[in-house]
Amino acid sequence: MAVLVTGGGGYIGSHMVLALVDAGERVVVLDDLSTGFRWAVAPEAVFVEGDVSDAGLVSRIVAEHAIEAVIHFAARIVVPESVADPLGYYLANTVKTRALLAALVAAGVPHFIFSSTAAVYGMVGIEPVAEDAVLAPISPYGRSKLMSEWMLADAAAAFPLRFVALRYFNVAGADPAGRAGQSTAGATHLLKVACETALGKRPGIEVFGTDYPTPDGTCLRDYIHVSDLVAAHLDALTHLRAGGASGIYNCGYGRGYSVLEVLESVKAISGVDFPVRYSPRRPGDPAAVVARADRIRAELGWRPTRDDLPTIVRTALDWERRLDARRAR
Repeated sequence: MAVLVTGGGGYIGSHMVLALVDAGERVVVLDDLSTGFRWAVAPEAVFVEGDVSDAGLVSRIVAEHAIEAVIHFAARIVVPESVADPLGYYLANTVKTRALLAALVAAGVPHFIFSSTAAVYGMVGIEPVAEDAVLAPISPYGRSKLMSEWMLADAAAAFPLRFVALRYFNVAGADPAGRAGQSTAGATHLLKVACETALGKRPGIEVFGTDYPTPDGTCLRDYIHVSDLVAAHLDALTHLRAGGASGIYNCGYGRGYSVLEVLESVKAISGVDFPVRYSPRRPGDPAAVVARADRIRAELGWRPTRDDLPTIVRTALDWERRLDARRAR
């Protein structure tokens, strides 16, 4: 029996593959390499280049490798890009997920873990947001992920399929052993951009909005270390294998850091006082997006071990330096 990881050449997917391999699992990766990297996939995993919506390919992989669980990361994830290309996002995130689910249901795969997002909540308030909050996504990206959650719930009601959907908050950091990290060129994540700026890859960084109703006027976000996030997926897999019910869970620490706190942490740890430019708010940015994450702890037994901003920053900076060395070679 094996686990299929879609998008296993990407940022979170590559960490997931490492965690599964470390746990002694047999792993198969399916990735079209549109944004991921072949070199990022652990050598112990079987790699297949292809599209998750290719039903024939998925069926062959399931049969050849006795797939009993799928962890689905393959998606497009940039919110502003989704606004400019909504149909592309509905194709990549919703239509292709539907095709993948159909192939898996036909093959009788019983377990499915889905990479969802806090973007399904939309413009949340200052208080931590729980899984039962009103779902009002404001971007095609968030809507495309919510549609996939609905499809999963309906499929699980109709077929012998059980699932866990994990709603990520702000994923950051890198593998503490330096084996993987955020490698996408032109990435827009705050910590990635800040680390690139600290290492001289960018001339400065821009902060959008300093007049939010937060302690320092900048946006608050719940940053979760990528290794803790993939540990939540392992807990979800254990839960499903033990006969646990389908469920939806927030993945965050329940504590927010402001944009300025993140930048000050990067400056302190890197030793570089890089330029910061202040600009007006961007449309659609909530003041705070922080998880209420007690459900995943209670029901899946998740116990994060890297709930610490300096740890997140150090691993991200270390990976950025390793990435430079890799590119130099």
